[in-house]
Amino acid sequence: MKTANTIALSLFLGLFLGSTALAADGGNPKKGKHLYKKECKVCHSKADSAGELTPMSKTMAQWDRFFDKNKHKHKPEVFQQLSKKELMDIQQFLYDHAADSDQPQTCG
Repeated sequence: MKTANTIALSLFLGLFLGSTALAADGGNPKKGKHLYKKECKVCHSKADSAGELTPMSKTMAQWDRFFDKNKHKHKPEVFQQLSKKELMDIQQFLYDHAADSDQPQTCG
């Protein structure tokens, strides 16, 4: 009985930790919010041609994929002008306030 419980607990912890491995980690969400407003909102507001984009526009997993794979494919120079730390800060802010997060936010 103890062995089955130990295996079940180990499996649960492995799955839980594995699912959070993709999450944005190490960024500063406060700096990310400031950078998002300064760098992203310029083009991603309701009235702009790029269309409105807020943290709630995507789920946490979608934000991770965006930063890992998409890298702003429509205008890659946007990401190229930012440091890795700045991108990590923006990603952390967007991830922390995504549609499926505990604190969804629009970044008004």
